[in-house]
Amino acid sequence: QVQLVESGGGLVQAGGSLRLSCAASGIIFSINAMNWYRQAPGKQRELVAAITSGGSTNYADSVKGRFTISRDSAKNTMYLQMNSLKPEDTAVYYCNAAIVVPMYGPSPRNYWGQGTQVTVSS
Repeated sequence: QVQLVESGGGLVQAGGSLRLSCAASGIIFSINAMNWYRQAPGKQRELVAAITSGGSTNYADSVKGRFTISRDSAKNTMYLQMNSLKPEDTAVYYCNAAIVVPMYGPSPRNYWGQGTQVTVSS
């Protein structure tokens, strides 16, 4: 069974840093795009950062210059380095990936992690 598991969330003061990780496990042929989303209480889920299998990245304007997305293909893992954190970054952060799973054929399927809480205090 394919799963995505996030870790690294926690409580940090404004201006501090955290690094989130997302590990994919299971019988996987390939992982295409990987993404970080976040959802704050009472707000819609938003895309924070994205990275393709080739390493191209995109960021939400609100996090450009502060967050960095990366991936380690050998470990089927991606990371989100978050610096200069602000209270408005407080949210549950979710890992998302398009994964080709052999038992389901050649088309990638969309998977989500369970989320990890990030709380930034002022």
